[in-house]
Amino acid sequence: MIEALRTQEPGDTTNITDAAAVANVTDVTDVDVTDAGVAGIADAAGGPMTLSPDLSGLDLAAVDAAVRRAAADEVMPRFRQLAVEDIVEKNGPHDLVTIADRRAEEHLTAALTALLPGSRVVGEEAVHADPGVLDALHGDAPVWIVDPVDGTRQFVHGDPGFATLVALAHRGEVLASWTYAPALGLMAVARRGAGAELNGVPLRTGSPAPDAILDVATSHYDFTDNDQKRVLAALDTGGIAPRPCGSAGLEYLHVARGDLDATAFSWENAWDHAAGLLLVHEAGGASGTVTGQPFRITGGNALPFTAARDAETARRILGLLAAAN
Repeated sequence: MIEALRTQEPGDTTNITDAAAVANVTDVTDVDVTDAGVAGIADAAGGPMTLSPDLSGLDLAAVDAAVRRAAADEVMPRFRQLAVEDIVEKNGPHDLVTIADRRAEEHLTAALTALLPGSRVVGEEAVHADPGVLDALHGDAPVWIVDPVDGTRQFVHGDPGFATLVALAHRGEVLASWTYAPALGLMAVARRGAGAELNGVPLRTGSPAPDAILDVATSHYDFTDNDQKRVLAALDTGGIAPRPCGSAGLEYLHVARGDLDATAFSWENAWDHAAGLLLVHEAGGASGTVTGQPFRITGGNALPFTAARDAETARRILGLLAAAN
């Protein structure tokens, strides 16, 4: 049940919150980090979260089962089985959608709203068809944020590095998330204030070893403009090893596992980030935008932003990005 989300205090997580310090940063030590105590994802108004009593009856195990079923029925049967007509370009040759994306989102929309009557769904494909769907993020109803196949390009090319991402949010706060990589057999679950798990085992980000070269996944160059490339190039410096990201959801999982030190992303689609940011925070990590504010799933964020294994790593990444911004 989701009772823990309604009654438990927020987890011990850290945010980058001093906007003035980051805006004028000349050295990474200028970035102030404070403990916001709210799982690192602020609501649109920046105020305290108030949960709907309707959430008290939600069975989290049933959500887990629904995510697995959508992938089993709609995604995996099409993995490495796609026909040419099953793949369509959305906004260019690198932005693809497949029949698996569409069918899985339809499946999840029906299943999740049945589990939580009165809830809404903000899915990647629904928003592409009707941008007005995003308005649900600003409403009073609980919202399921869905990316049916995160890493569609990998999926199309037969690479197992893709995931189904689901997050439950209310009034801008992410309450729970599911990151499921069916081809890899990985299910990561996070609950606000109750920690994160991977296949039932607790996740902790840990911290990089002192003086270690930081591995950082950045926005892929195929999806960035020249100005974004220029800012992200600030990470190509001593002590940091940047690389283009794959599935954003799986990069967040890598951070939560301590296999990746940080991300640096320059886009803000809620379906790409909501699940992973909660996962990283509940595993003990930190995040923040280039102006020092928490990332808002409702949009309007200063970009780029980072999610990192710990606050010190987040400071360093944001300091470099802010100096180049």
